[in-house]
Amino acid sequence: MAQPTSVVGAEAAAPFKVARVVAIDLGASNGRVFVAEVGQEHFEFAQVHRFWNGAIWAGGHIHWDVLRLHRGILDGIRTAGRMGHLDSIGIDSWGVDYGLLDADGTLLGNPVHYRDDRTRAVVDPVVKSVGPLELYRRSGIAVVPFNTIFQLVAGRDDAQFSLARTLLLMPDLLGYWLTGSVGAEETNASTTQLLRVDGSGWDTELIAKLGISPGLFPPVRRPGEQLGLLVPEVLAETGLDYPVPFTAVGSHDTASAVMAVPAVDPHFAFISSGTWSLVGVELDRPVLSEESRAAQFTNERGVDGSFLYHRNVMGLWLLQESMRTWERLGKTFSLEELVSSAGAEAPLRSVFDPDDPVFFPPGDIPARISQVCHDLGQPTAETPAQVTRSILDSLALAYRRTLRLASELSGKRVGVIHIVGGGVHNTLLCQLTSDACGLPVVAGPIEAAAIGNALVQAQAIGTVGAGRWAARASVANRMELHVYQPSEGAARRWEGAEARITGT
Repeated sequence: MAQPTSVVGAEAAAPFKVARVVAIDLGASNGRVFVAEVGQEHFEFAQVHRFWNGAIWAGGHIHWDVLRLHRGILDGIRTAGRMGHLDSIGIDSWGVDYGLLDADGTLLGNPVHYRDDRTRAVVDPVVKSVGPLELYRRSGIAVVPFNTIFQLVAGRDDAQFSLARTLLLMPDLLGYWLTGSVGAEETNASTTQLLRVDGSGWDTELIAKLGISPGLFPPVRRPGEQLGLLVPEVLAETGLDYPVPFTAVGSHDTASAVMAVPAVDPHFAFISSGTWSLVGVELDRPVLSEESRAAQFTNERGVDGSFLYHRNVMGLWLLQESMRTWERLGKTFSLEELVSSAGAEAPLRSVFDPDDPVFFPPGDIPARISQVCHDLGQPTAETPAQVTRSILDSLALAYRRTLRLASELSGKRVGVIHIVGGGVHNTLLCQLTSDACGLPVVAGPIEAAAIGNALVQAQAIGTVGAGRWAARASVANRMELHVYQPSEGAARRWEGAEARITGT
C-alpha cells in the first residue's frame, strides 16, 4: 500500500486507492479494535483485539473504568500496527456519558455510568423549568433520565464540578488522551440534549439557564474531520514510528451503525440491536411536533447531515442481565441454548412492555418479568426457556409499535427493516421481528458500528466516495446478510398480543 501524506476532507484527492484504518468500537460490555482496508472496490475487515468493559460500583455510584478502556485501546493499536502501516484511527462509543478535566487537562474522576440513579430527582424540575415542548424543539432529543443534561444538573454542586474546565464525552475523552486535541464530535454531542437541533452549535442560553458554565463545552466537530496526530508517548507505547492521524467518525455508535446499513434505497427502517435497541428511520430533517415529543422519539444527528429518528427500546439488556442472574444461581446457558429452547416454547404466551422502568436497574430480571406478566393477568415465565421466549416476543412487539409510530409521525414509508449489531446473532428474534412487523428483515452486518466507523475514515482519506450512500454502496455487496420473510398468517396473532399490553 502506498504511504499517505495527510488526512484531509472527503472532497480532497488521496494518493492511494485503499486505506488501512483502525476502527475502535466501545460497547457497554466490551471494547473491540478492528483493522479495515477500505476502497471503493475493496473491503477487508478483521477484529484484532477485544477487552472487557462494564459497570464498577465505587463510592456509592456506578462508574466506568476509563483507564482500563484506554489500556485496551493502546493494546489494540499496538496489535494493529504490527499488521502494516496505519492511515487513520477513529473511536465510536455509547452516548451521554462524559469526563471532566481540570485547568491542567487532568481527568477529575472516573466518569459516572448512565445507569446510576443520581438523576432521578432532577428530571422533572429541569423539564418543568424549560417546558417540555420547548426543550424538545431546541434539541430534538427525547427526555430520558440518563441524558447528559440531567447528569450535569445532578452533579453541578459536587466539589469535582467546581474544578472542571472542560467536558469531554467518552469517545472525545479517549481521543484526547491519544492526540491532546479537545473537541466534541457532533453525533455524540447530540445525545447530551444540549446541542441545538438547527446545527448552530451548543445551546449556550439553555446551558447557562441550568446553572452550568457554557465554557465547559468544547468546539463541535463533524464526522470526517482530522483531529490531530497521535502524541509521541502514544506512538512509543504502541510501537509506531510514524505520524498517525486520528479522525472524527460518527462517534455515537448508533450513527456509525446506521452508516453501515446495507440499504439500496431510503425506504428502510433500522434496528441497531445490542444492549439497547435503537429503532427508527433515517431522515433529512428532524420531526419536532408535540405528537413526536409525546411518543418519546428522538432526533439524534447521523453521519452526512442526516437525522436518526428513533426510540430507545430496552433491548438485549433483558436477556443479558437474565443470563447473569441465572449464572449467580449456578445455571450457565449459552445464547444458542436459550434461543433454541425458546423456539420450542408456545409463542406469545407471556408478553410485556420492555420499556417499563422496572427493568432498567441491574438485578433479577426474570423475577421482574414474572411479576409484570402476573400483574397483566398472563401466565408467569418460570423456566429460562419461557423467560427467553417472553423477552424475544416482547421485544418484537415493541419494535412493531415503534416502527409503526415512526412511519406515522415522520411520514416516511418503510419497505424493509435492517437489523444490525449483536442482535443479528439472535435468529429467533430476527424472524419474530419480521412476523410482528409484517415486513422483510435483512440481518447484518453484526459489527455495523465498527464498519461505519471505518467507512467515515476512508471517506476522509478519499478512498471511498463522499456521502453515506456512496459509502454504503462500496461495502453492501461484501457483507454477510440473511433475509427473513414474514410467516403466513402471523399478523392477527401479533395484533392480539399487543392488545394484551396496551389494553386496546
